[in-house]
Amino acid sequence: MVQDRPIPLDEYPVHQAPLSMAHVVTGDRNAYDRCIFHVFDHQGRALLIVGLGVYPNTGVIDAYATLRVGDRLHAVRASDALTDDRMNLSVGPLRITVDTPLRRLALHCAPDPGDPDSLAYDIVWTADFPALWEPHHVQRKGGRLTLEGRRFVQAGHCAGVIRVGGQEIPVTARGWTGTRDRSWGVRPIPGEEAGRGDEYRPEGFHWLWAPVRFDDRFVMVVVQEDADGYRTLNDAVLVREGHPDTQLGWPRADITYRPGTRHPERAVVHLTDPSGKPLELGVEILASSPLAVGAGYPPADGWQHGTWQGRGWEDRQVYDLSDPAAHPMAAYGVSDHAARFTLEGRTGHGIFEHGSFGRHDPSGFADHTSVAP
Repeated sequence: MVQDRPIPLDEYPVHQAPLSMAHVVTGDRNAYDRCIFHVFDHQGRALLIVGLGVYPNTGVIDAYATLRVGDRLHAVRASDALTDDRMNLSVGPLRITVDTPLRRLALHCAPDPGDPDSLAYDIVWTADFPALWEPHHVQRKGGRLTLEGRRFVQAGHCAGVIRVGGQEIPVTARGWTGTRDRSWGVRPIPGEEAGRGDEYRPEGFHWLWAPVRFDDRFVMVVVQEDADGYRTLNDAVLVREGHPDTQLGWPRADITYRPGTRHPERAVVHLTDPSGKPLELGVEILASSPLAVGAGYPPADGWQHGTWQGRGWEDRQVYDLSDPAAHPMAAYGVSDHAARFTLEGRTGHGIFEHGSFGRHDPSGFADHTSVAP
């Protein structure tokens, strides 16, 4: 039996409970702590998504990177046993370094030594606005806690280089935007028996998450609705350096979907300033990346986050997204869309993350087979 001993992080006065920093307060196997970054150009030519997660009660650390260029999605995934060095945010070829907390971070991916055309990058991510808390997120099924997360979101600019397919793609501060979120708590990991929770399968789920960076302001919108439109998560906030955060009312999104799908092409998010003045956040989709393909989000039929793959597991794939029928599960997962936004004469860029599954009365979707006309 391996002895339980202090880890290096225990040297610091950061404890929140009478436990080693090797452990979390909850014994729930679904405990997690992870991050996601979006790095994309303003023309819709490239969308890079990077994530890293730690699952302390299953002893797993894993990470992924996906890059969409044209119809090709290049994916790198890695998983390993979690070690005692919690300051080391690296697994396989993927690494994140925190240079200045809440201000500057670096993203790295080493190439495959046997394939000079494989995905690699070196990018510095710099915040332009203070980090913003999102609402406390709680979900239960039949009285059982299935999700409880605390998350902050932030927007900034990026600089560096992406290499793929023998091509170097410069990442420049003026032509690219970066958004990110950090979250931790409890979130489902595949492999657990649902039990009585199967009696509480929702008829529908509707999700919108949009961090948007303008030159002088940051706007964050998050909405989660049940089948009948009942809102279980709701927030819309304007952030400006040196000003108090401003709430923007009860956001309502009019989404135009590609006919025969639930894939958004454009949208208008209706907001309200504190004086009651209506605001319209316009959305034009530039590039899309389904998180169920390559990035490990449900309902991916291959690797998913937090699952034990053995020590030193690495995997690289290239997906062709030109034929949606080749990836049927993508339509039942959330997609991240790089987008151009407009607000009161300003033009900004951000992520329009969206998923709508099953019945959603406000959108006119009757069941899982319903699509836009």
